[in-house]
Amino acid sequence: MDLRQSLQLRDDTSGTDEFVKLISNPFRNQFTVTAIWASLGTSIGFSILLALLFSLFRPRHSVVYAPKVKHADSKHAPPPVGKGFFSWVKPVLRTREPQLVDTLGLDAALFLRFTKMCRNILIFMSIIGCMVMIPVNITQSKGNGDQSNLSVLNTMTPLYVVNPTAMWSQVVCAWAFDIIIVFFLWRNYRAVRALRRQYFESFDYQRSLHARTLMVTDIPGPDRSDEGILRITDEVNPTAALPRAAIGRTVRDLPTIIKEHEDHVRQLESVLAKYLKRPDQLPAKRPTMRPPRSQRSKHPGGRVDAIDYLTVRIRVLEEEIKHGRASIDRRNAMPYGFASWERIEHAHAVAWTARKKHPRGTTIALAPRPSDLIWENLPLTKQTRKWKRFINFIWVTLLTVVWIAPNALIAVFLSNLSNLGLVWPAFQTELEADPHVWAAVQGIASPALTSLVYLVLPIIFRRLSVQGGSKTKTSRERHVLGQLYAFFVFNNLIVFSLFSAAWTFVTTVIEKSSEAENAWQAIVDSQLYTQLVTALCNVSPFWVTWLLQRNLGATIDLVQIITLTWVWFAKTFLSPTPRQSIEWTAPPPFDYASYYNYFLFYATVAFSFATLQPIVLPVAALYFGVDAMLKKYLLMYMFVTKNESAGAYWRVLFNRLVFATILANLIVCLVVKARATWTMVFCVLPLPFLMLGFKFYCMKTFDDDCHFYNRGNLSDAEALAASKSGKKAGDRLSSKFGHPALYKPLMTPMVHAKAAEVLKAIYQGRLEHNDLGGEYSDIAMNPMMPSEPGKSADPAPFEVVPENQLDFSYFKDRADFRDEFGGGIYGRPEDLMTERSQTPRSTLGDWSPSSSRASSPVPSLPSMSGLKVHDGYEASEGAPLVHPAFRVPLSRGDSGGLYQQSNESESRLLGHAQTPAHTESSNPLDRWRTGGYGPVEQDDDPVSYTSYEPYRAQR
Repeated sequence: MDLRQSLQLRDDTSGTDEFVKLISNPFRNQFTVTAIWASLGTSIGFSILLALLFSLFRPRHSVVYAPKVKHADSKHAPPPVGKGFFSWVKPVLRTREPQLVDTLGLDAALFLRFTKMCRNILIFMSIIGCMVMIPVNITQSKGNGDQSNLSVLNTMTPLYVVNPTAMWSQVVCAWAFDIIIVFFLWRNYRAVRALRRQYFESFDYQRSLHARTLMVTDIPGPDRSDEGILRITDEVNPTAALPRAAIGRTVRDLPTIIKEHEDHVRQLESVLAKYLKRPDQLPAKRPTMRPPRSQRSKHPGGRVDAIDYLTVRIRVLEEEIKHGRASIDRRNAMPYGFASWERIEHAHAVAWTARKKHPRGTTIALAPRPSDLIWENLPLTKQTRKWKRFINFIWVTLLTVVWIAPNALIAVFLSNLSNLGLVWPAFQTELEADPHVWAAVQGIASPALTSLVYLVLPIIFRRLSVQGGSKTKTSRERHVLGQLYAFFVFNNLIVFSLFSAAWTFVTTVIEKSSEAENAWQAIVDSQLYTQLVTALCNVSPFWVTWLLQRNLGATIDLVQIITLTWVWFAKTFLSPTPRQSIEWTAPPPFDYASYYNYFLFYATVAFSFATLQPIVLPVAALYFGVDAMLKKYLLMYMFVTKNESAGAYWRVLFNRLVFATILANLIVCLVVKARATWTMVFCVLPLPFLMLGFKFYCMKTFDDDCHFYNRGNLSDAEALAASKSGKKAGDRLSSKFGHPALYKPLMTPMVHAKAAEVLKAIYQGRLEHNDLGGEYSDIAMNPMMPSEPGKSADPAPFEVVPENQLDFSYFKDRADFRDEFGGGIYGRPEDLMTERSQTPRSTLGDWSPSSSRASSPVPSLPSMSGLKVHDGYEASEGAPLVHPAFRVPLSRGDSGGLYQQSNESESRLLGHAQTPAHTESSNPLDRWRTGGYGPVEQDDDPVSYTSYEPYRAQR
């Protein structure tokens, strides 16, 4: 062997040895008291700086920092906030929980209550931990020989405690901590029950349709009808009241077609926004695109004209949607349906009676809000749903386990590139050549990669949860919360903290077993308990510094740096569509699953290291104290609840905190076993079982009151009360609990007003209104123009939005924008009980002839014959546009200005089909109020291939 090979072998051996050392102890010499003070200083310093910047820019950027003040109605509006530097602090501190429930909703109020509960728990634990554990550990560590290499952080842990009697402090604190946690959990569980009872008595709940409706799933074939649902519910109905039933109807591929239609509309908007960015300087070539794979056989030439292709494709999809909706009555029934009572007491009494019964193999439960349902999962059978859940569990477990290796490598090497240089000599040369560049890479790469993973992870888990058969969006979010928490605790806490101990244990056992040829003796000699405790004590300073840095993350959320940066970049360098510009001004939805997961994880870390490194307790309490205030401002003035669960997150939170407490108890057992005797272990062992007993006690005591308005304990008069609902109630149930694919208004491509004139030149289809005529066109099918009652106002193929109306306030009452951004502020009109209409009632009110737009000083749009402005008005000379806040709204459905459907039959698409008859009624509209669908209009005019506007007018 020559000298070069010898040196190469030596380098390889040295790199391997260094890799083993780094894996065995990745935190050596990284955390000192100085590092913790530096982390505390930078975290508090930057947090104060960002808070001051927020206070400075908040009054000048209310669209970003207080959008709910502008968009919320009088009932859900937050308290007014002044423009002073610290004016936002006073309303945040003075607003109490009852007002938060009324204005924000129960989910937001529960989130803030949970944050304060964690803060209070950690404050009391900090007092005991710092006054008992720190003095005991420091004083009892002094008898450990050489103290020159021990820092204050080392002596705060039980690692160097040599007096076994001193370990009784661990046992005492474990009991004290459990008592504190149990007290606050019980106190807040009782408060949540009170909040739920108040919610049941609230005006919104009492007038909602879902409150008196039950959902029946897994219906067998012979009972898949309205009468079949009545027979099923009658078996568990303790009252004399009869419900109104509506069986679900299959929609086949309508949801897929509608989703494809929305994607194409957004794609066309993007193409037009880029092509018409400068209307006076159009690009020389029209935009082209590559058709989707499923359409490439129809376009063998490869690329096609993007505007023409998307226009034609949208028209074809709308035709398919129209015919699919018209023929829905001829399709088979689905294995789910809904039954609705006139009184909430009757519905909840049936739900209580059926909670443990499955009449005819069905499952009967309280119905969620219609907007909360995941419709594609309702038809799944029990066997299919169980299989999907099993597959989902496999995928989540696989993803959690696979992340172990990347997580360990990121922690060891990417967070400290010098470690990578120790095992990779070539990289060490590059590191020494450009130290400043690689220092910047080190500061950016690790947090960026970790943040990217944690941003993508909830999206992956949401898709897996939907594939796993979740029936509602709120249950999906609860599943995502549970999966995220399991992922974080396993990878970021257990594996991260114990990886070095596990690695050392395995290598020691392998070495000793190869020498002594006795594996069990090698395991016994490896001192596993001591190695685990040593690893936990060595990693504890990391969690102290990590929690200190979370305060900086809380202020970053307040300032909305990421959102502001992205919006600025998109407006400056990209070509946003009008729809995107409007969505940027809307209050964003609050991601409860992610934030709850972070809070649960922080609390679990604090509980786990409470006796190992007590200083972690005041650090975590500081974080929750700061974030309780900052998140309160965000929920009051910035974020909305997209899908209100009315406090359904509480049980998930409660169970995870119970698990975190049990995990902390097991760690205490591990510590006292390694440092003392089994007697102390036996003194701690009852705690996990007591926590489980406490969980079941709370479940039996509070859950039924939280879930049911009443538990079947009706008086004789209430039980014998008969239903007075008529045919209108059944139609209302069919329309409001019908699949959204049957009545959801379709999107219209939006274009900017500055490009309207140019659009007429480049668009080859018809932009003018199309008078199709016919028996039903102007009365029953087409809406009237607001300016000229009696004249048909057919929707135009594009929606023109002027520059001064690129704001969510002009669109907050439209279903396509409200469902995504404003549901938490403005409620769900499809869930409200109405008396005078069978169709989903508009939240805008009714138009009256006395309403006038002529008094508005707002300038008018340029003349654009045939192009509709966004609010349903004809854009013409001298027709000014009025802000929606200062005019009486039109009478229309939830479709808003996109599709002004006055056809009442189309809102009852789940009702029974009925052949229209020509009667002698004096009112031609009477034939449309009989519960049928009405005729499918026929269009005898030849349709232009490039124009899809006639098809839109036929719906």
